[in-house]
Amino acid sequence: MDKKESQRIQEYLQDKFQSKVIRVVERPKKDDSMEVFIEDEFIGVIFRDDEDGEVSYSFNMAILDIDL
Repeated sequence: MDKKESQRIQEYLQDKFQSKVIRVVERPKKDDSMEVFIEDEFIGVIFRDDEDGEVSYSFNMAILDIDL
């Protein structure tokens, strides 16, 4: 995933969740996913899936019991 793609995803998430504090950041040594933050807190990973010429993204967020 390149900078342009991560910027598009970040803008989509900011618009969808009506929050400008969401950031999408490149992962070191990984080119198939990006990390998602709210301000400085890591909340999950977005994976890129390119199958049969169709691109989709999957957002994976773990919620720990101790955080509830």
